[in-house]
Amino acid sequence: MNEARDLDATLAEAFRLIARGVADRRHPFHTPTLATLAADGAPSARTVVLRGFDAATRQLRIHTDRRAAKVAELNAQPRASLHMYDHGAAVQLRLSCLATLHADDAVAQSGWAASRDFSRMCYAIQPAPGTPCAEPPPAPADAEAGRPNFCVVLLRIDRLEWLHLAAAGHRRAHFAWSGPGGPEAGWLVP
Repeated sequence: MNEARDLDATLAEAFRLIARGVADRRHPFHTPTLATLAADGAPSARTVVLRGFDAATRQLRIHTDRRAAKVAELNAQPRASLHMYDHGAAVQLRLSCLATLHADDAVAQSGWAASRDFSRMCYAIQPAPGTPCAEPPPAPADAEAGRPNFCVVLLRIDRLEWLHLAAAGHRRAHFAWSGPGGPEAGWLVP
């Protein structure tokens, strides 16, 4: 990556990398870490798969099992963070987002329709994710059986921090959206 010194170019590069994470399953941004607030007040982090990104609305899309703890956590507190790191490019993104959950609507149906059978079977697992068990349950075989458990999480970015690590000097920028128009932006000490 050419070092982006201009804030507009930096944000454009951040959005380009996020979009690449959606399109390229081998790109490090394809599997970011999602952090939510657990019921006991502790942070709860897990790897998710980035399924969609719309730069114009700053909206990311992930899929989950509606029985998963993260769904209950986002219902109780819809604030979430995403962390992405590309070791090769030495770029870290920290995103602060507001989440909305979609299980029985057109958003969920569209996400389900775009999913491959292999992914759909993940939502058919029994019992529910996180349930203690004596041994690993068998893998589901019916892709359609998972539809009642499928949920789309849309995450709208309201803050983004970009960090580029470089021997010549690290660079860090922040962007915050609080209303219509472009973001408030500036440089931070790395």
